[in-house]
Amino acid sequence: MSDRVIVGAIGGAFGVQGEVRLKSYCADPQAISSYTPLYVEDGRSFAQIVLTGQLKNGFTARIDGVVTKEDADALRNVNLYAERSLMPSLPDDEYYYADLMGLTVVDTGGVTLGTVKNVMDHGAGDLLEVTVPGQAETILLPFTQAAVPTVDLTAKRIVADPPDGLFPSDD
Repeated sequence: MSDRVIVGAIGGAFGVQGEVRLKSYCADPQAISSYTPLYVEDGRSFAQIVLTGQLKNGFTARIDGVVTKEDADALRNVNLYAERSLMPSLPDDEYYYADLMGLTVVDTGGVTLGTVKNVMDHGAGDLLEVTVPGQAETILLPFTQAAVPTVDLTAKRIVADPPDGLFPSDD
């Protein structure tokens, strides 16, 4: 799905008439309905999404082909993807989350720290969830200019200058 970008997720049913709870990851949250058709990982697509209301963390929406509460519940926690060609181009210092996942993270000396597993935004700024070889737990690296001075999509790597003690050391 590299030619597609994640734009949102379905949170399940809203009511009993087939409406869904929809979380948008777009800079302009309402723009999610203009990037149709939207795709899910199993290959299905939805040609039309109509936003019907606003919720605290998203919208209520009608999606073509989803007509019952059971249809909507079957889509709970399903990610929605749009064609990359429909997405606006980004400034040099901004990235789509999908482009960051899977990148190798190295420190300023070139030593590999791990791989980006996920990008999270809990409201206080983005965090890169990094898997570290030989370690079961992931590490959350702040995605700030200070902690991540370089993102090189061509080389598929991120140069990080993490806060002291964040990553295990060999000392």
